[in-house]
Amino acid sequence: MVNYILFTVLIFGFSIFPLIPNTFAQDYTQWGLPDGAKVRLGKGSISDITYSPDGERLAVAGSIGIWIYDAQTGEELNLLTGHTSNVKSVAFSPDGFTLASGSGDTTVRLWDVRTGTPLLTMKGHIFGVKSVVFSPDGKTIASGSDDHTIRLWDVRTGISLRTLTGHTERVWSVVFSPDGKTIASSSWDNTARLWDVRTGKSLRTFTGHEKHLLAVAFSPDGKTIASTSWDRTVRLWDTETGASLHILKGHTAGGVIDVVFSPDGKTIASAGVWDKRVCFWDVKTGESQRILKVHTENTISIVFSPDGQTIATGCIGGPVCLWDVKTGEHLRELTGHTGKIRSIAFSADGSKLASGGWQDHSVHLWEIETGTPLHVLKGHTWEVSCVAFSPDGKTLASASYSDDDDTVFLWDVQTGTSIRTLKEDTDGIESIAFSPDGKILASQGVDNSLLLWDLHTGTSIRTLTGHTESIVSVAFSPDGNTLASASWDGTARLWDVQTGTSIRELTEHTERVGSVAFSPDGKILASGSWDDIVRLWDVQTGTSIRELTGHTNNVVSVVFSPDGKILASGSWDNTIRLWDVRTGTHLLTLPGHTDSVTSVVFSPDGKTLASGSWDGTVLLWELTHGTMD
Repeated sequence: MVNYILFTVLIFGFSIFPLIPNTFAQDYTQWGLPDGAKVRLGKGSISDITYSPDGERLAVAGSIGIWIYDAQTGEELNLLTGHTSNVKSVAFSPDGFTLASGSGDTTVRLWDVRTGTPLLTMKGHIFGVKSVVFSPDGKTIASGSDDHTIRLWDVRTGISLRTLTGHTERVWSVVFSPDGKTIASSSWDNTARLWDVRTGKSLRTFTGHEKHLLAVAFSPDGKTIASTSWDRTVRLWDTETGASLHILKGHTAGGVIDVVFSPDGKTIASAGVWDKRVCFWDVKTGESQRILKVHTENTISIVFSPDGQTIATGCIGGPVCLWDVKTGEHLRELTGHTGKIRSIAFSADGSKLASGGWQDHSVHLWEIETGTPLHVLKGHTWEVSCVAFSPDGKTLASASYSDDDDTVFLWDVQTGTSIRTLKEDTDGIESIAFSPDGKILASQGVDNSLLLWDLHTGTSIRTLTGHTESIVSVAFSPDGNTLASASWDGTARLWDVQTGTSIRELTEHTERVGSVAFSPDGKILASGSWDDIVRLWDVQTGTSIRELTGHTNNVVSVVFSPDGKILASGSWDNTIRLWDVRTGTHLLTLPGHTDSVTSVVFSPDGKTLASGSWDGTVLLWELTHGTMD
């Protein structure tokens, strides 16, 4: 008899109509799911935001698709899925009935806004599409790409009309002039360019920025172009002469990621990617008007509402925030958007799931039954690399991978408050694990060592040394007597917890070892590696039992089902694979994430598999066990 997996597939149909919310708005966690998944936690990261021409909707492009919101209420209306990579840019047609999107999957797509159905897919770029925009008459789309080109497309047929070449690095942003006769573009070749739409010829090159250009925008009268750069400046240019009008300085960190003109053309707003500010400038004088302090860093996009009274800001790790332009008052948040997820963990009773945020520096605690967020735990100053629940489910541990944040936080799960911190002198922590009795916490230490902490006293009780490079995964055996570790030195090791001595070194992987996990009976150790292979080891002898192949990129997470019969592995190839432990047979591949799968974990009852991904979401997959001859 061979074990196999059957998946319950939930399929939903969705449509939206002007000003009418989706019937299943309360169930947006189940929209656009891949086959076999039952719930999605988180809405993914954000790349771009834009208002519809009438100001009634907001489109938010990101890692899993395009979310459509009611701009007045913040209610989710639809999720448009179909791109196979991060959606980088979105634009409404002038009549508001069509949405264009550009993606890292190299395509431009058109969508019917009223029904949410895809209309056309335009192919021609050889690398990802960074920016899309409609011409003022709605008949043409321009797209800028990492392949250094700009393409013009016929909206009705999807045919490529013309390719504009001249930039020598990726094209980050494109925009039509108000009269539709010219296009402005910005590039990582440190220049902005002006192009003739009819002939495709380059009319003018704007030079002066000292680093890669990011955003570009036309003033409403078409006489001025604004450009931004990693040099932290905004420059204003005369479109007729090419002369530099003003250099706007005020951002303090990172680059200036986006710039927009107000609808009346009197004001420019610019967003810094790391300095948590949006700056407003007088277009005529170049003088600073005011600074809006946004809540989070990693701002990625800003846009004025059509009436100019509201400005929306989007951050990579979420949320979308709406602000009153005149007063700076924070009006509303579109919540649920999260940055890259590095680690996930189930609570002991399976009712809660924790996820560690790579870009918002937070830990998110989710209620599984409803899919709703319970707490957002803030305290880390850098990316959260690992999370782990205590065996009794009352405490959650989290740590960060940064030399600026070498603290392990212990949180009260019920209240979401920090109850203790464990301070380490290390360059960051990649993995933590509770002992089965909950008395010891293992974590990465300084100089590629492991630390064992007494959780009653909060003191370090033992240091385990032997690895020669960073340790990225640790796991206790079910009896708590043995600790396994995985390292970038290409080995996994087994340690005696009581003495701290190395029991054996497992050396058959040919690249970095990214993850280790014990079987429930403690007899088998699984390891996943950057050599794209999963290995099963006999814990008693240290011999390799089986080699599981099929992943096409780094394997960074492995986990056994509670009954020990199935192994799940997560990979940078964006998939999860399920394996029969006894035979090594590949049972099933779960596609669905649009970026690397970084963490997989079974629920305590074995009925659910959770997967966390760089796409900023956790997918819950429903499993039912059966047998076949």
